[in-house]
Amino acid sequence: MLDTSRRPGVPAQGLVLPLLLILGVTLWRLWAAATVPVTQDEAYYFHWARALAWGYFDHPPGVALLGLGTRLAPESVFAARLGAVLAGLLALLVLWRFYATLGLRRGDGLLLALVLAAATAPGLIAGVITTPDTVLMLFWALALHEALAALRGGRRRWLTAGIATGLGLLGKYSMAVIGPVFLWAMLAADRRALGTPWPYLGGLLALLVLLPHLLWNAEHDWLSLRFQLGHGLATELGSFDVAAAGLPAAVGDQSYTPPGTDPRTPLDRLASLASFFGTQLAFWGLLLLPLGAALWRGGVSRARRAIRSTFDGPARALVAAGALFPLALFGVLSLTSDVEANWSALYLACAVPAAAVLLRPLAQWALLAAAGNLLLVSLYAFHAATAALPLPDAAQRVLRESYGYPALADYAESLGKPVFADRYPFVAMLNFHAPELAVAQWPNIARPSEYSRGKLVQPPPLAKLRQTGFWLVAYKFSPPEIPGFRAVETRSLFQCQGQPLKVVQGGAPWSAAGCPDPIQGWRLYRYVADQGPAANTD
Repeated sequence: MLDTSRRPGVPAQGLVLPLLLILGVTLWRLWAAATVPVTQDEAYYFHWARALAWGYFDHPPGVALLGLGTRLAPESVFAARLGAVLAGLLALLVLWRFYATLGLRRGDGLLLALVLAAATAPGLIAGVITTPDTVLMLFWALALHEALAALRGGRRRWLTAGIATGLGLLGKYSMAVIGPVFLWAMLAADRRALGTPWPYLGGLLALLVLLPHLLWNAEHDWLSLRFQLGHGLATELGSFDVAAAGLPAAVGDQSYTPPGTDPRTPLDRLASLASFFGTQLAFWGLLLLPLGAALWRGGVSRARRAIRSTFDGPARALVAAGALFPLALFGVLSLTSDVEANWSALYLACAVPAAAVLLRPLAQWALLAAAGNLLLVSLYAFHAATAALPLPDAAQRVLRESYGYPALADYAESLGKPVFADRYPFVAMLNFHAPELAVAQWPNIARPSEYSRGKLVQPPPLAKLRQTGFWLVAYKFSPPEIPGFRAVETRSLFQCQGQPLKVVQGGAPWSAAGCPDPIQGWRLYRYVADQGPAANTD
């Protein structure tokens, strides 16, 4: 028999503090969304929002819907991020209800769980930076909420869990990880459900929700599925014939070569696994200190007793499956592939309530650690906007992603000829800051992207390019070989902190930037139709 006597909810008297917390987190996210400059992948996704489709080269369509605000104000990063802020708000509301339904109460870890959910690194980034994970985390939380109700006897709720799963798959394919999580939880808490139609009908509904995207993939040579599976499993799943508008693909030494996969030694595998788990721990930031202290004081056995006394059987099964399976899956994959840290961040949704139970005796210290995480991320957001903090080079990714691109776009507008770029991040940033430029990606210099399909930006006809020539913004330090064209001019562009964009004729070294440590460096090549011997480009 299923134990359905424990049906926790949110008592009316416990509404005020959680709502104030969620409001405060949302206001902070609005500030951060207005402060942090647009990042390269965001600019890419925001461009998708101006050309809605059921699929794209890299991902399903969910992330494009988050960026619809860019249609209201094309060059406003704040407007473009409003969808992410809204999705982050909804995710917090769903997690609040999910954690209360698990068995947490206002004075028994519920508010602390919400603080932890918002104060981990993914929790602070979600609702600010627009990524497919923003969509994924919302529907992952909703699917967990519905699954818990199904495990407690409301088996028809597998239907709504399936719908939430399908919506999550429209955001990111890794939503599929929730299938084994559900199976684990059912085997542990409601094995008889496997003999009913409800879990299978839920799976069918998930496929029906995903069907338009699957049909899009079928019409486009399974483009995004092949790309993501190859990316995730570090293998090649066929070539991508996406050269845009008949432009001649680059050839020679500077052309694109798919990354190879070198065999890993046992030591390499162990190092990769250690790096993976180290990154997952780093997501907690300063919260690791009170968590470590709680485990040190009480030990594992006391932690298990606390969790058992707080959560009923179905809740324990779902929390364990949701926290452990993503870590185990991506930990195994890290032995053979380069696993990105955010892929397994799904585990936090279920790890957080367990951590909240452990941290109840140290709640004040946990709140201080959460405030410390918030302060550190706020300082980093300020640094992203100002480049004012003396951070080491390893911590400067946000500047390399965003700094100097408005000046580069202004300079590109002054060139007066069609402008291309060699890779999608450059294309996306130039188009975000100067939409009228209509920059396209020249094929086969860097890895293909949605720009390579010629759907987001229609490049000028080849005949016109032969008449006008074109400019190419590149990270290649010698001009790529493009059949039918030759490079006749090279310019080196550098962006130093607090200085105007510096333009140097020829292929200048980094020392020509005018500062000891330039943040950005680009090459700009001018190509004309190949009608004679190539000119000197130095």
